[in-house]
Amino acid sequence: MATTPAQSRGGSLTTGVASGQLDPASAAAAGTLPRHIAIIMDGNGRWAQQRGLPRIEGHRQGVTSVRRITEHCVQLGIQQLTLYCLSSENWRRPAAELSFLMQLLSHYMIEERDLLMRQRVRLSVIGSRTGLPAETLGNLDRTVELCSGNDGMRLCLAINYGSRGEIAAAARDLAREVAAGRLDPETIDEAALAARLGTAGMPDPDLVIRTAGEMRLSNFLLWQISYAEFWVTPVLWPEFAEEHLDAACEAFAGRDRKFGGLAQS
Repeated sequence: MATTPAQSRGGSLTTGVASGQLDPASAAAAGTLPRHIAIIMDGNGRWAQQRGLPRIEGHRQGVTSVRRITEHCVQLGIQQLTLYCLSSENWRRPAAELSFLMQLLSHYMIEERDLLMRQRVRLSVIGSRTGLPAETLGNLDRTVELCSGNDGMRLCLAINYGSRGEIAAAARDLAREVAAGRLDPETIDEAALAARLGTAGMPDPDLVIRTAGEMRLSNFLLWQISYAEFWVTPVLWPEFAEEHLDAACEAFAGRDRKFGGLAQS
């Protein structure tokens, strides 16, 4: 069942599927496109299990969705796309699956370099480097370096990321500066903490999308999404396509974002 922009107006959570193709020129001219989209990519394992395949085949197919959604965001003129690739809690999964994910990530970093460069995409990574294989880190670092001079959309990959840990690390940084006498605790405000997060210098997400129908944040960008709009779809990530992203953007355009104030008449 599709959810139209009119039906989603005034809400913060919409469950829906595609309702039509977005006209990027019209949306950009109207200023209704989200500047920053963040996606919780869920459902790879279920997609594979529904087809009698190993879970790793769902992750492999999920890479195809990453590619097409990244390209579509570039075409729409989105300024930043953040993808939740691996949470800090995902280390509880079977070792064989985690090993495959690391190999898949390394392969993606190599295979997608030409495309990222052609699209002028800037690549960023947030999350802890602890526990990631040296080969994976090397390929990540190399691709980030190659893309550092690009001037197009920012693609931010959240890898081994947990928002509570990120906030705690920022608090420790502030505490160390206070203890060293470099910072007056009375001057600590929201901007001071935000400047010490992995996303420092990035705009907060305007739109958060979650696939596979789950209604939870899963420790993703808890500080940064305070005023983000949410759009949840039952579509599994390997099947998430351009029309689904367009539907999410259409729903976003119909939201009345008040940021704690009153709606404009």
